[in-house]
Amino acid sequence: MVSWSRVRNGLLNAALAIGGLCVAVLLYGLVTRVLIPQPDPRRSPGGSNLVGSIIQVEVRNGVGVDRLAAETTHYLRDRGFDVVDVGNYKTFTQKRSVVIDRVGDPEAARKVAEALGLPPDRVEQEIRRQYYLDASVIIGHDYKQLHPFHNQQ
Repeated sequence: MVSWSRVRNGLLNAALAIGGLCVAVLLYGLVTRVLIPQPDPRRSPGGSNLVGSIIQVEVRNGVGVDRLAAETTHYLRDRGFDVVDVGNYKTFTQKRSVVIDRVGDPEAARKVAEALGLPPDRVEQEIRRQYYLDASVIIGHDYKQLHPFHNQQ
């Protein structure tokens, strides 16, 4: 027969273990947030005349692999970017992923590229103010090198 004190000690040990796990998870979150810089999804002051302060982007799938644009959209939204449009690019032959500046604010496009893990030389400029967004993301055949797809097989 199990005594009440043994049950109570077991429950206290379990509570301590769960509490310790919670503290470890919170410390991990704090350390990664403080030590690993995250790109700021806000526009630079005076960067564009679009509404709001959050960088607005569109994501285009230039490969033809299912759900690439959707997963990239989810990744960018988790980091605070405003993805206003998602879809396929005009072709599925895009070799390299690029971010295209649409309003003459290369800093905003650079922040999007940084969030995706693209080097600055993958930021291009093709002004299309009628798109009413800061940047376009075109996902290329090198998509497995992007941050949203690092942990996938």
